[in-house]
Amino acid sequence: MQPSPPFQWLYTPARPFTWGFFVRVVVKAAILFAVLNVAFALLKPLPTLGRLSAYNTLLPGRERLPYGENPAESYNLSLYNLPAMIASHTWVAADDDEFRVLLVGDSSVWGILLRPEDTLAGQINRLDLRADGRPVRAYNFGYPTMSLLKDLTLLDAALREEPKPDLIIWLLTLESFAARDQLDPALLQNNPDTVRDLITRMDLAQDVNDPRFVEPDFWGETIIGRRRDLADLLRLQLYGVAWALTGVDQAYGDYTPRSIDLSDDETWRGFAPGALDRDDLAFDVLAAGVARAGDVPVVLVNEPIFISEGANSDVRYNAFYPRWAYDAYRDWLADEADASGWTLLDLWDALPAAECYTDSPVHLTPECSAALAQELEAVITR
Repeated sequence: MQPSPPFQWLYTPARPFTWGFFVRVVVKAAILFAVLNVAFALLKPLPTLGRLSAYNTLLPGRERLPYGENPAESYNLSLYNLPAMIASHTWVAADDDEFRVLLVGDSSVWGILLRPEDTLAGQINRLDLRADGRPVRAYNFGYPTMSLLKDLTLLDAALREEPKPDLIIWLLTLESFAARDQLDPALLQNNPDTVRDLITRMDLAQDVNDPRFVEPDFWGETIIGRRRDLADLLRLQLYGVAWALTGVDQAYGDYTPRSIDLSDDETWRGFAPGALDRDDLAFDVLAAGVARAGDVPVVLVNEPIFISEGANSDVRYNAFYPRWAYDAYRDWLADEADASGWTLLDLWDALPAAECYTDSPVHLTPECSAALAQELEAVITR
């Protein structure tokens, strides 16, 4: 029965299915999808999408930057979207009433095999320090690759946020200084525009046309080409729920201890004794980082390393460093700091016990991470 006239507009007679109608729907959907892909490629909205985050609002912020290769166990993942990484971190919710200490460095700062509260930042916060009459809060901006340019890129990103840090502590080791390897981290290679801008702005020696930069073509910038990046943004938000419930952000388990008996190889990153020059180390990147900090004080810390007493320990300090290369680095670093007026704390042998180090010559146990925090107390509260 059809509706009476006042309600006849509600009645739409059923139309028989036709292939022509089906084809028109498919063609319109295909055109719309193509238009969306072209618009996405032209607008490149991933950085903007990365800033849209449930962290620090619906979810607590992460205590360290996202990094992980086993998301199912670590509730964490590695991605290349810098704005999304920063937006997930507690740093964007830093309090004006705190004395904010920003820690920058490699995997030892990020805290491989350490729970968030046992990292250097966590141990500093456990000390319940005060500086300038305010409670000290340390923020972990370490990231597990060794490159000063990677450190500078993350430092630059952090300094774009408000409020600014009151103190920057930059932990260093020779492995991060090889000038020709500065662009090795995938995080840098997959952010060519950001890194090129930094190289140009800070007048760095790196090549803006370096072939290691990943350059997506037009297809690679579409929704289809960026589907993995879009999925990673969504997964980062979803894993935030498990992180909030458990506090777990990496997989903990058995590991292979750092080597005690060492090779007799005297080379470091292809450099034989006598072949390494000061210019082979990226001191320009270090200088750029101090300059980028502006009025914010920077303390450079030559971080502790494992010093072996096993086989060939007369040739090498550990699996990373032949003695001649590391000694030359320490001399050059001290000279650069003295000439430039930098504050340098050389703690390379501050934690000599073999039991301090886990799977690497720079990765610390919780107890020795706490000892390093105590070494830094004086420079934070002075």
